Amino acid sequence: MPAPARDLTPFFAPDSIAIVGAGERATSSGGAVMQMLRQAGYGGRVVPVNPKGGTIFGYESVTSIAGIDPAVDLAVIVIRPDAILEAVGQAADRGIRNLLILPGGFAEAGPAGMARNDALLKLAAERGLTIAGPNCAGIVHLDPARRFAATFLRDLPPGTTAGATNGLAFISQSGALAEEFIDKANARELPLTSVVSVGNAVHLGVEDYLGWLGERPEIGAALLYVESIDDHERFREVARKVVARKPVIALFGGRTEIGGQAANAHTGAVANDDAAIDAFCTSCGIVRVKTLRRLLVAAKAFGRFPQGLGSRALILSNSGGPGVLCADQAALEGLDLAALPHAMADVLRQQLPAEASVANPIDLLADAREDRFGLAFEAAMTHAAQTYDMLLMIHVVPFMVDAQPVIARLAELATTAPVPVMHSMMGTLPGRAEWFATMERAGVPMFNDVEEMAEAAGLLARYPILRTAAKSERLPPVTFKDRKTP
Repeated sequence: MPAPARDLTPFFAPDSIAIVGAGERATSSGGAVMQMLRQAGYGGRVVPVNPKGGTIFGYESVTSIAGIDPAVDLAVIVIRPDAILEAVGQAADRGIRNLLILPGGFAEAGPAGMARNDALLKLAAERGLTIAGPNCAGIVHLDPARRFAATFLRDLPPGTTAGATNGLAFISQSGALAEEFIDKANARELPLTSVVSVGNAVHLGVEDYLGWLGERPEIGAALLYVESIDDHERFREVARKVVARKPVIALFGGRTEIGGQAANAHTGAVANDDAAIDAFCTSCGIVRVKTLRRLLVAAKAFGRFPQGLGSRALILSNSGGPGVLCADQAALEGLDLAALPHAMADVLRQQLPAEASVANPIDLLADAREDRFGLAFEAAMTHAAQTYDMLLMIHVVPFMVDAQPVIARLAELATTAPVPVMHSMMGTLPGRAEWFATMERAGVPMFNDVEEMAEAAGLLARYPILRTAAKSERLPPVTFKDRKTP
């Protein structure tokens, strides 16, 4: 009988929080957590705990955990490892049942750390505590209704607006990759809302966070970085439930012999080859990616289309070479590049130059301006909306064509298009920032690379198949090697 799922609300949306080890110095762990909590705009009750007392980041502190009155929903512990067990006991005495422990010095830290880890587990069991971490970078959850960040990561992700349902969650067994994902999300304006650094996972593993975040209406897709899983059956059960509603995309580290050895040293993972990881992901309903770059591509894709798309694609280009490369990658991704409907082909043959290619991909020729792009776009929407699940557009900007009117026309048409649109621009782009922003505001994900756009389309096309299988409980079972006991 599986253990009931823990309520993780205190770890993502607490009404009150204590920072044990709080300080004013930004370069200290306690200072960094206080700073990020304020930067997130957390609106709940904050109680800094510092033996010196005083005011810390505008909050009146207490000198000991015993002075927290009333008890808080969550205590974040950022003190030296040898003092943590005593602090946990004091928190339990004060009636605090949920603790987020950021420092290391436990199972990853040799015999002394293992002894400390065993004592922590025993104390938690005796006192009915739930512990996140230790040895983690913290938790960020920027739900517009309750923005929260208990972390010493250096920045916050972009988050989403109130009422949005396309927020991304990133759950990572690497704090460094959590930091990298936040950086890339800000640079690429991805709707990253929640970031979890799992750490040693004495109580809460990837599947616990996935289960809770999978229920949140503001989260549209979950992305994972995984090296080790303790209970594969439970992980699969949780993943399948989430996948039936929203996509889960995972990057598994340690898929080679050398990488597996590194993962074992990092998290105690057992090496599994590519085929075993593939089979496990399929059995869970997870969209698997094999590189961090692909995980970021997936974030871009599912951040715009969280329910995925069908596999029938139309490629519309103004350049032959990029169209060929896009078609190649689309085919490798398993997309269906069906022939143009006769009615659409007739319109294009009548109105495009004779040298244009009326096929899939369509080649409008390099000198295509807004009239030609608009004609092809409207023909696709009028005559092929039932034939294709997505339109992949490619726009190379030659010296003799002003791209601004093209972008303006395409953005205007895209806002009411019945078929989802993605767009790639290549070459020297003097107005790149403005052009990309215009299209993104029209709901069109923008790419620098036609192959990356096709990759995004392929990832989007995989999820609906897995969702259907998860809903009908037709995902295959599989055996996966268990994690070694440290």
